[in-house]
Amino acid sequence: MYLVYVDESGDTGVTNSPTRYFILSALIIHEKNWNRFIDDLVDFRRNLRDRYKFKMREEIHAAEFFQSSKKYDHIDKHIKLQICKKTLDFQKSLDYIQVMFIVIDKATFTGDVFETAWKYLIQRIHNTLDNNNFRVINNSSKDENNDNFILIPDKTDDKKLTQLVRKLRRYNPIPSRFGNGYLNLPLTLIVEDPYTKDSMNSYIHQLVDVNAYFMKQSLDPTAYMKRKKAHNFIKRLENIRCTHISKEKNGILMVK
Repeated sequence: MYLVYVDESGDTGVTNSPTRYFILSALIIHEKNWNRFIDDLVDFRRNLRDRYKFKMREEIHAAEFFQSSKKYDHIDKHIKLQICKKTLDFQKSLDYIQVMFIVIDKATFTGDVFETAWKYLIQRIHNTLDNNNFRVINNSSKDENNDNFILIPDKTDDKKLTQLVRKLRRYNPIPSRFGNGYLNLPLTLIVEDPYTKDSMNSYIHQLVDVNAYFMKQSLDPTAYMKRKKAHNFIKRLENIRCTHISKEKNGILMVK
């Protein structure tokens, strides 16, 4: 079983929206490596505590780090940036996880932003599994890539996402490559309804939050991020991106 942790950046509004991009950031890990991942992640958080005095129970929330929130006033801004940088580098060091991104450019997109983004993400994960294109997990055979997956998103529109997943299990029309209508290709590898968690209680979702934030900064950086060249931080994840989801082979699917 593959566990797919997902977080969002931006809002799904199209008219008068404060954000141009809606981004889904996903981290994928096989259940066999989950305990190892948690052990490594706890060690990483201990390093943050020892080096930056960032408490184990504190949430890494990139957007709040750099907004006018008083929640993190006790941490210097450059330290918060270092924590984010170390969070990306921690993930980069792991050979048993992969990440991917779905980006909706609302400047040119018309349609349901939420449903489109999630549908693309679910389909790409399903197709990657179906074609044995996820990185082979340690101590396992290639055949185990033909596995199922479950979605574990941060807080989102639970009802709408659940309805979408249930629909795609039964009805997933794909245009025929022969140009004569559609084929119904139900997504049979996704199991259960999405299991939503609060990132405050999930170290893993806090990683995905940082990934989503810096993907957004790569597209629409703030003055501070540009001055610190932090809009390039997302490149630190290049070696663990799932490159099969887009023609550009960069682990990013841009929808316009």
